[in-house]
Amino acid sequence: MTEKGLVKEDKMRFGIISFAHMHASSYARAISKIPNTELVGIHDDNKERGLSAAARYNSPYYDSLHDLLDTDIDAVIVCSENIMHQDQVITAATAGKHVLCEKPIATTAPDAAAMIEACERKGVILATAFPVRHAPPVARAKKLIDSGVIGQILAVNATNHGRMPGSWFINRELSGGGAVLDHTVHVADLLRWFLEDEVKSVYAEVDARMHDIDIDDCGMLLMEFHSGVFATLDPSWSRPKTYPTWGDVTMEIVGTGGVISLDVFAQVLVEASDSDQKVLYRNWGDNMDLLLVDDFIQAVRQGKKPATSGLDGLKALEIALAAYESAAEGRPVKLTS
Repeated sequence: MTEKGLVKEDKMRFGIISFAHMHASSYARAISKIPNTELVGIHDDNKERGLSAAARYNSPYYDSLHDLLDTDIDAVIVCSENIMHQDQVITAATAGKHVLCEKPIATTAPDAAAMIEACERKGVILATAFPVRHAPPVARAKKLIDSGVIGQILAVNATNHGRMPGSWFINRELSGGGAVLDHTVHVADLLRWFLEDEVKSVYAEVDARMHDIDIDDCGMLLMEFHSGVFATLDPSWSRPKTYPTWGDVTMEIVGTGGVISLDVFAQVLVEASDSDQKVLYRNWGDNMDLLLVDDFIQAVRQGKKPATSGLDGLKALEIALAAYESAAEGRPVKLTS
């Protein structure tokens, strides 16, 4: 490390904490593709899963998180079950490691706030894994909004649909919530970024209608911003197993002078596969996970704020949690900030 705590330009050494989340593999591949970065350690409390990942990515496996953090790694990517984020991020920060944490940043707002405080106290960067911010169509939409080409924004209609992921995602004790938590945070982050505004209140309906599971798999949110803009969101695990891709993120952004139609994952080739017995979408667009990891690396090296900070993770989480509160109480819920 340099005197300023920044990673030297010649090499940045990563550890990955858990391969519980499917994005961990994508982040590992991203590290291998970015110059002057190296994956040098993996910890997973599921030893079989951790050893498998270590073999796949030719990286040492550490049975103990503290043993991984005692090495000379510069940063970690936390991809564990949601409930474990707080403890692992704070432990990593205490060891002086920069952290990129999978979303949602935590399962409660106090946990997220504690993570942010710990990283600030130790002078390390905390970034939230919102890769959709880095998708070129999203960046293009942001530029159009900022240019004023569609005038003053009045309303947004958004979706984030996906397949039901199963595994620990549908175990409330590990995930903290179902589809509404899993999918709201991505779009909430985009809305805050696009509008440069905070949500004032949330009204939501939340249910389990698609699958025989004991956690929500669908919902509908109505968000009002302080500026008066309102946005609707359909976050659901509504896509069947045979669907060509995992899901979508779409927006209709309505302004006084026009409308922006955004489809984040439209850059695909359609493949009819006899071996897989279904039609598949093969993405040919830019790799947003790679762009996310690269942004985090540049933030660490240059000592600057990442595109999506820990605070961004907290703000998006608060919106999702307000949706659950609204659905439970049958009324709009006001956010405090």
